[in-house]
Amino acid sequence: MPYVLISTQIRLECGPTLCGEENSDPALMNYLNATLQSLGGNPFKVYSTPDHPRKVLDRLADLGYRVVATSGVGQTCIWTLFADSPTKPPSLL
Repeated sequence: MPYVLISTQIRLECGPTLCGEENSDPALMNYLNATLQSLGGNPFKVYSTPDHPRKVLDRLADLGYRVVATSGVGQTCIWTLFADSPTKPPSLL
C-alpha cells in the first residue's frame, strides 16, 4: 500500500482524522489507532482515529511515508502520502 490519504474537517489541531477506507491495510490502520466506522450518507466504511492529523502524519513518517500533496476542499484538509517501500507497522502491545 504505497499511497495513503488522510483528512480532517474544520479543526486541524484536535482530530478526528480519517485515514483509510474499508479496503485499507488493517495492520496499518491499527498502528494509526483507527477503527472502521460507517459515516452517515456514505455507502462505504472509513477508518477514523481520534488522534489529530500531526500525530497521524508523524506515525506515517516513522514508517517511511512522506507527504506528496495537500489540498483544502471546503472545510476539509487532505494529505496524500507515499512510501516507496513502507516499513511494516510494529504490532501494538
